[in-house]
Amino acid sequence: MALIELKQVSKAFGPLVVLDKLDLAIEAGQSLVVIGASGTGKSVLLKHIVGLLKPDSGAVWFDGRRVDELPDRELMDLRQRFGFLFQMGALFDSLNVGENLAFPITEHTRKSPAEVRRIIAEKLEMVGLPHFEKKMPAQLSGGQRKRVALARAITLDPEVILYDEPTTGLDPVRSDVINQLIVKLKRELKVTSITVTHDMASAFKVADRIVMLHEGKLIFDGTPAEIQRTDIPIVHQFVAGEASQKEIEALDEAEAVKAADDVPEVRGSAE
Repeated sequence: MALIELKQVSKAFGPLVVLDKLDLAIEAGQSLVVIGASGTGKSVLLKHIVGLLKPDSGAVWFDGRRVDELPDRELMDLRQRFGFLFQMGALFDSLNVGENLAFPITEHTRKSPAEVRRIIAEKLEMVGLPHFEKKMPAQLSGGQRKRVALARAITLDPEVILYDEPTTGLDPVRSDVINQLIVKLKRELKVTSITVTHDMASAFKVADRIVMLHEGKLIFDGTPAEIQRTDIPIVHQFVAGEASQKEIEALDEAEAVKAADDVPEVRGSAE
């Protein structure tokens, strides 16, 4: 049985259909990357998996339990089995690094202060930031903030980690550090990883499997090697980072209209 499964899941916001009878099964231990243009429902998909959104129709399952029918108390317990790395890190700016990591531990467990300190030190070591406990978020670089946020995401030893655009705002070198950490955590913690990204270099680095969302449906499901060989035009265009001919023609048309509007009007002179 798949660890996570979406069966015929549909979700609309007003007239906008974001997910359209979507079927997706994710095996335990897999590193899945979800790609697609902005607004295609990638983050909405993550929110359904943890019950932050409920489908208009269809069902969401996690470890044999139907997520979209769980009461709030059971949903809170289920979410402790997930770690989250948000796009901007979402650290508490008024708390130092150690206090940021301590927050989920003290909120959800009864561990002793000594045990909390041990966990914090262990997780910071794991992301390559030992002895950073006393630093404030404002003292950290963008890459360091992401790594602290990732350390916080694993303080409760989750079974699944959800990454929402983990390399956004980072230069290529810092992005690769995050990619390496995603691979390392999958290997060392045996977690299931689901990564939403536009960054194809990141996708190829961390994925066992890549799926692409388009107009609410999965239009590709395969390995990184398979997606690089695909002959599906929309998928190939996205992977290559190329504008379609239609988009190029629209730009040329807009430029032509602008150029025509910029031509000064020639007026005849009256005698």
